[in-house]
Amino acid sequence: MDKEETVDEVVRSVAETAPHISSGLMHRREYVGEQNPSDEEVREADVWANELLKEQITSIEGVGQFASEEEKIITDCGEGLAVAIDPLDGSSNIPTNNLIGTIVGIYDGELPCKGENLVAAFYVVYGPLTTMMVALNGDVNEYVIEERPGDDIEMYLVGEDLEIEDDRIYGFGGNKNWTEEFREFESEIAEDYKLRYSGALVGDVNQVMHHGGMFAYPERTDASNGKLRLLFECNPVSYIVESASGASSDGAGSILKVEVEELHQRVPFFAGHTDMIRKMENSL
Repeated sequence: MDKEETVDEVVRSVAETAPHISSGLMHRREYVGEQNPSDEEVREADVWANELLKEQITSIEGVGQFASEEEKIITDCGEGLAVAIDPLDGSSNIPTNNLIGTIVGIYDGELPCKGENLVAAFYVVYGPLTTMMVALNGDVNEYVIEERPGDDIEMYLVGEDLEIEDDRIYGFGGNKNWTEEFREFESEIAEDYKLRYSGALVGDVNQVMHHGGMFAYPERTDASNGKLRLLFECNPVSYIVESASGASSDGAGSILKVEVEELHQRVPFFAGHTDMIRKMENSL
C-alpha cells in the first residue's frame, strides 16, 4: 500500500469509528481514577476511545507507528507512516454535553518529529452532526459523517477548499494564569472581536475555520509552555489552519517548525487568521 492509500485508509477508518464513539459516550462519563502522561484525569471514555482507535489504526497496512495522548510510549506496528492522535479532545465537556472531538496527525517520519513531516491531518467534531475536517495535499475539505443501515458510513462533502478569510472571533484558554503581556493583548482584541470559547480545541478551531478569527492557548504564569501537546494537538491543527491560508505560531514562528524533544511536549499555541497571528507576534 502506498502512502496516499494509507492516508485514505486512516481517514476512512476513523470516519467509520466516529459514529460508534459518538453513541458510546453516554455510558462512559466517569473518571477512572488515573492520569494520562500529561497529568490530566482520565475518563472511561478516554480509555475506551483510545483502545478503539488504536485497534483500528494499527491494523492498517502502511502504518508503522501509533502514538496517543493517552499512552506513555509509541507503539511500533509495522512499516510506513506514523499516526499520532488525541482520542477525545475536550473530554471534560462530556458531563455537560458540550463539544468534544478527535484529532489525528499522519507523519512521514519517525515519532517524535516536527510538524513539517505531516502529510495529512484531520479532526472529528461530535456535535449535533458528526463532522470531519481534513487537510491533505494543500486543501481543506469538510465532511458530514452519517451512519447508514448495516453499520456502513457515508462521508458527505459539505465544504471544499476552505480558507480562513475573516477575523471576527477569538477564543483564548488559560485565562486564570495569563501573563500580563498576554492579558493586555486580549484586552485589545476584545474591543474588536467576539469571544467564542468552548473548552475543546476542536470546537474552538472549528469556529475559526468557519467564521475566521484566532484561537490561542498561550504561555501561563504557572506553565511556560502552556497546556496543549505539540504532536497530538498543535501540529495537526496547525497543518489544517495553514492549509486553509491561515497561520500558526508558538509566539515566534510556525508551530510546524518547532523542534520536538519528547513525545508529550507542550508548546504555547496560536492559530487562525494570518493578520491576527502576526499582530500577536508583534505584541508579545
